[in-house]
Amino acid sequence: MRIQTVNRVTERVRKHRENRRKAGFHPIQLWVPDTRNPRFQAECRRQSRLLQTDPNEEKTLDWIEQAADLDGWT
Repeated sequence: MRIQTVNRVTERVRKHRENRRKAGFHPIQLWVPDTRNPRFQAECRRQSRLLQTDPNEEKTLDWIEQAADLDGWT
């Protein structure tokens, strides 16, 4: 029974990928930082603390807000 379920899932995935390729898409694999990793979290805290005393932080955030294209985002 388990093998049949795996075969059905494998076939569905194969068909999905085939349809996406026919639609002009190409699969890629992305590796991103694991935000659950304590080292990642510590580095985020470290960088945030550095910005607390950065005199350009507010100016930079204002610029990002003005430059952001938020049309269509909810």
